[in-house]
Amino acid sequence: DTWFSSMKEGFDSPRDRHIMKLLRVGDFGSEIPAILDAEGHYRDISTVIPDLNPSTISNDLINDLKKINLEKLPKIDNKKRIGPCISNPGKFIGVGLNYSDHAAELNLNLPKEPVLFSKATSCICGPNDNIILPPNSVKTDWEVEIGFVISKKGKNISVKDANNYIFGYLLVCDVSERDFQNNRSGQWLKGKSADTFGPIGPYLVTNDDISDLYNLKMSLDVNGVRMQTGNTSTMIHKINYCLSYISEFMTLLPGDIITTGTPPGVGLGKNPPTFLKKNDKFELSIDDLGSQKHLVI
Repeated sequence: DTWFSSMKEGFDSPRDRHIMKLLRVGDFGSEIPAILDAEGHYRDISTVIPDLNPSTISNDLINDLKKINLEKLPKIDNKKRIGPCISNPGKFIGVGLNYSDHAAELNLNLPKEPVLFSKATSCICGPNDNIILPPNSVKTDWEVEIGFVISKKGKNISVKDANNYIFGYLLVCDVSERDFQNNRSGQWLKGKSADTFGPIGPYLVTNDDISDLYNLKMSLDVNGVRMQTGNTSTMIHKINYCLSYISEFMTLLPGDIITTGTPPGVGLGKNPPTFLKKNDKFELSIDDLGSQKHLVI
């Protein structure tokens, strides 16, 4: 309980009080949509929308929520489980090797174009749920990332117009089994998609409420030891460009999640390489987006 209750710290800082944060709260499979009020309380918005999912995500939703007097909405117990901040997204797309200092730690050349891969949507879990090691896993790794959610349907979107297609931002942990990813004769999908390998949230921070998108501190600790320290300033292909680039190859739809790469400090880059094992605890955070805490089982 003490470990979980510390999650509330990210909701209570004065810096965050102007930010619209949307989340889903409740037991697995029965989460309800909620919003964080100025005092750090969860407020039930299920009378406004049935859920945060592809059918409700839109730019109009943001405008509607801004008009609501949150104090009139029912409170939800802040000790309840936080679920994934979006339900049933159609796509979960990753951008690989997208931080210059991360590419350097792996002795890889900077990609001329974004490296794309998919994560199965079935890997999504909540921001404090347990991470399950797959059978035969020997190299399960961590990656702290900033992701974003698409707000409306688009194809061949220009970089200039890309921001109009972003609903909001979220913290993503791109959990990756490196042996499956690199040595199992196929695309990265194999190492990226095991159940619980896609914790997202705790919340969606709306598009216009990020303090400085390319100066956000990023960190990840394993068993209390700092592993990753980074900043979105070292991102190679910026978010609007990534969105535009991906839309060249596929239609993007409301609720689609795109996660944009990780800074240095992954287990694969350590000397010797270090990977997650049973009973490890790890924590990750990004400015303005909150934090996650996980137990490996």
